[in-house]
Amino acid sequence: MSVIVIEFTTLDGRITDPDGSDGTPLGGWMFRHGREHVSGDKFRLGRTLDEGVLLLGRRTWQLFSRLWPNRTDEFSARMNAAAKLVASRTLTAADTAAWANSRLLEGDLLGAVQEQDRDVVVTGSTGVVHRLIEADLVDEYRLLTVPVVLGTGARLFPEGAPVGDFRCAQAEPVGPACYTRYLRA
Repeated sequence: MSVIVIEFTTLDGRITDPDGSDGTPLGGWMFRHGREHVSGDKFRLGRTLDEGVLLLGRRTWQLFSRLWPNRTDEFSARMNAAAKLVASRTLTAADTAAWANSRLLEGDLLGAVQEQDRDVVVTGSTGVVHRLIEADLVDEYRLLTVPVVLGTGARLFPEGAPVGDFRCAQAEPVGPACYTRYLRA
């Protein structure tokens, strides 16, 4: 089992409001160079999405549950079919019925992740990602870095994050952005 974090990030490591859905003044930066560079299986998840589980925080899950069920392309079908765990203290099991294969995470976040026998893929969900980073549970990062500097907003790695060694397993241009994959060394 591996914990895989996938994120859109800026050159200065910001992950705040990439699509503009939070309405922040600098939001929507991932689309500045066009939507075609960020659509489909941009993070090369493939079978990992089919066999693993998506772990989403409440806000990311709520956004995705409004977007993905209405899409019909091949990658959207995979997203809709994927198993989904929702880390939330406010949603109910009835709420998660809005998006197929979603269920509330039971118990402690870190314990639930460690108990998984399949890969856990986390996207968006800044609070969840930061907790996993702080607990040193992330095995892999798949990042799509957009050539934008924001100078403000949440960073992928919070202040005081534990020291970790990773190796670059893949790097390639995707239009104006760069896809990188880092594995725990």
